[in-house]
Amino acid sequence: MSTEVSTYLATIEGADRTALERVYAIAREIVPEAEEGTSYAMAALIYRGKSLLATVQAKKFLALYPYSGAVVAATLDALADFDTTTGSIHYSAAHQLPDDVVRRIVQTRRDEIDAKAR
Repeated sequence: MSTEVSTYLATIEGADRTALERVYAIAREIVPEAEEGTSYAMAALIYRGKSLLATVQAKKFLALYPYSGAVVAATLDALADFDTTTGSIHYSAAHQLPDDVVRRIVQTRRDEIDAKAR
């Protein structure tokens, strides 16, 4: 059994770890069949052989990577209070992404993977 996400989270301490664990927990709730793995050298959840999402601690922020610029773009209306790039969303333990936004990101990415698998 892969444990990349669990192993990575064990290296993070305090509020950042709690914030990262929360995002992974929401993702696992929505896509329980997702497995732990690695994508672009980051611990990630993998669904149907494709990267579903990763969330990691950077030097100055936490970052969520849905591995899809289209997913970030489709969620921009709910991300006005957060910094984004074409492929990532930046947040912090003190300014976390709302549950409904995380759910929307995960559902959108899952649906994108499912559509490409057909």
